[in-house]
Amino acid sequence: MTHSSNAVDMQGIVKRFPGVLANDRVDFQVRAGEIHALLGENGAGKSTLMNVLAGLYRPEEGTIHVHGRRVDLRSPRDAIDCGIGMVHQHFMLVPSQSVTENILLGLTEPRFVMNLRHYERQVSELADEFGLLVDPAAKIWQLSVGEQQRVEILKMLYRGTDILILDEPTAVLAPQEIEDLFCILRSMTEEGKSLVFISHKLGEVMQIADRITVLRKGQVTASGLRPSETTPADLARLMVGRKVLFRIEKQARDAGEVVLSVENVSAENDKGLAALRAITFEVRAGEILGLAGVAGNGQRELAEVITGLRKCEGGQVLVNGRPVSNRPARTAIDRGVAHIPEDRKEMGSAPNMSITNNLILKAYRTPPIARGPAVDYPAAHDHAETLKEEYEIIAPSVDTSVRYLSGGNLQRVILAREISSGPGLMIAMQPTRGLDVGAIEGVHRLLLELRQSGTAVLLVSEELDEIIMLSDRIAVIYEGQIVGEVVGEVGDDQREQIGLMMTGQHDPREHCPAPESSANAAAGG
Repeated sequence: MTHSSNAVDMQGIVKRFPGVLANDRVDFQVRAGEIHALLGENGAGKSTLMNVLAGLYRPEEGTIHVHGRRVDLRSPRDAIDCGIGMVHQHFMLVPSQSVTENILLGLTEPRFVMNLRHYERQVSELADEFGLLVDPAAKIWQLSVGEQQRVEILKMLYRGTDILILDEPTAVLAPQEIEDLFCILRSMTEEGKSLVFISHKLGEVMQIADRITVLRKGQVTASGLRPSETTPADLARLMVGRKVLFRIEKQARDAGEVVLSVENVSAENDKGLAALRAITFEVRAGEILGLAGVAGNGQRELAEVITGLRKCEGGQVLVNGRPVSNRPARTAIDRGVAHIPEDRKEMGSAPNMSITNNLILKAYRTPPIARGPAVDYPAAHDHAETLKEEYEIIAPSVDTSVRYLSGGNLQRVILAREISSGPGLMIAMQPTRGLDVGAIEGVHRLLLELRQSGTAVLLVSEELDEIIMLSDRIAVIYEGQIVGEVVGEVGDDQREQIGLMMTGQHDPREHCPAPESSANAAAGG
């Protein structure tokens, strides 16, 4: 194949890190005007390969041609000059600056004087054009993870890139928004732009990709497959080297006593605006309540109110009949509340601490980890070794800093810590975001085992398939209110209704009357 027929031609790329061969002589080509999906497990080398293309890493070996011309990408600026932009899974944004300031960062204009209102208007118009709704004047720290991702996409669109790398771009979108995004991506390819679509969602890849390349342990296991030539099951096997179960059967189980009661709870977001508006619902022992919603509709604030990390402005939260709202986070922990936060790097873990220290963050005050006022480190080490094995955490040792772990392994550390505390209530926020099919299967098994053991689970996810598969009941949150509830099996009609409710386009009471016990919750919308 000649270099000129490709927008990108990477040949023989080798990239090493201490103790890891991340890319092992990888060949990867992207044609002009195509969407090329790059699949693989966490740690397979996908992001590393794309970081090489985006100028963030220098490869030890290999060549890169862009539009037929050999290039030496020494920095992201070099890549952008070649028309290559990347939207990262872990965002490259400055929290203290506004959306518009982040979009302008690193550009040669404006050079001396910045008319911020002028650029905010430009950003707003671009956002409207692509349906990427975000407030141009908002500070990054005030935005949800989903809104931050939209800023990253806008940043690249503003720079006029014609080769766009998207790392997990749909992780925070509702089904209708994913359809909208796919329309946008298709229109971009019709203009001749080339897109690399890194994803773990095989259904989406089959739907959107023109061709598919699969990486496993740093090597290419399939190159340039057309979706018509393969199946999701075959792709999963190419990714993880074994058969993967996409659907784990849920055992029948009657729900027990009410564990979590959220009663007319109101709360504000970081901007001081109403995030939760008199929200009411219950979760019972041995039941998974799935909370479906698009990012930024109050899910994060709700989890933080329940776990004592955010002030409750009205109403109250009860765990086993005892109040936990507006009390220290330690109160919720003592009442048996476990929490998988959506931001596993910043909030779910202490990146510079070892796996052992991260695993004892909730247990260090009590025996056997605590010996009087001190930590019994041999006991902590043994505890960590047991959990490392049980939860299949892949790392050189339990003394490894968690910042060196892949996303899937970091999530396993957090799950191990939270589940091993024997919780009565689990608040699971986006527990599989950014994980590969093998890791997702493992997380789903753990959540269903918790349910079977009698734990109440509040599952907050933007993955509608995940919510439908795992939940006994589904509540939909929109603009801080529960706008409807679905119980039992979900058919295509209800699925569409849920998607519409998630985007505020549908009155659920026409089709999905909430059961008596939750009529007051549904009345919020």
